Amino acid sequence: MREQVRFVSDSVECVGWHYPGSNGVCVVMAGGFGVTKEPATDLFAPRFQEAGYAVLAFDYRHLGESGGEPQQVARIGDQRADWRAAIEFAATLPGVEKVALWAFSLSGGYVVQLAAEHPRVAAATAQSPNVDGPAAARNASRYQKPLAMLRFAALGIVDLLGGFIGRPPKLVALSGPPGTVALLTTPDSQDGNEALNPGDRYPDWIQAVAARSALRIAFYRAERYAARVRCPLLYVVCEQDRSALAAPAVAAANRTPNAELVKVPGGHYAPFLAAHEQVVQAELAFLRRHLLTLPTSTNQPEPRTAV
Repeated sequence: MREQVRFVSDSVECVGWHYPGSNGVCVVMAGGFGVTKEPATDLFAPRFQEAGYAVLAFDYRHLGESGGEPQQVARIGDQRADWRAAIEFAATLPGVEKVALWAFSLSGGYVVQLAAEHPRVAAATAQSPNVDGPAAARNASRYQKPLAMLRFAALGIVDLLGGFIGRPPKLVALSGPPGTVALLTTPDSQDGNEALNPGDRYPDWIQAVAARSALRIAFYRAERYAARVRCPLLYVVCEQDRSALAAPAVAAANRTPNAELVKVPGGHYAPFLAAHEQVVQAELAFLRRHLLTLPTSTNQPEPRTAV
């Protein structure tokens, strides 16, 4: 039900899965900062396809099957550029008339910015989005030990300097228990493997990124773009999220002109775990309302919702 496709972003080849659809809408999907397309989207993309939507799920450059050297060096600017290339490519796929976006965690923050900037985006879903990097970093520091924080910072600086002279990246795990050198040591980050890689379903997924990459996350603030969003935007917020934080996402939703807000119980990965069915149904209903229902002169605006 899917086929491998390739497109170019800044001269680098990105690889994705295309799930053909039937209703004229293509949903472009990508994983969190260091999450490849299969663990990120395999739970969601088939459900969207079953509802008639085409899906383009892609790997960022330097990750997964996409090109770019060295691997595992993830840069926020590059990833946003890959999104723009993916949006343009999705618009060329057979039968596609509208393009929507879907992403979670830090990439959910990208979705907010892209919904504000890109004229092709007809609707977007930001799932457990990290919209305030500084706030998330301050909160994450509460769950890390001081010595490990110092080791993380030192490794990041060494890796950054080594990158200038062509040395291979020094990797840090995407998550780990407090005291380990990892991108996240928050309580709900420990659910990442159960949510994204149950039973080691994706053994080729390298669950680590270059330390030089991780340093930049703390400075990205997608919430600055919320008031300028051009299209309907669904925020799916996990009420006990300790990795991306619920409060900044709710505040961003309140500033977004045509936003809907769905709250679900649980931590960062609740949409992949206990809240999965509730979240999928809310996301499909959102797209149906805004992209498939023909407006009439008697329709009243949809109210903001909180589930």
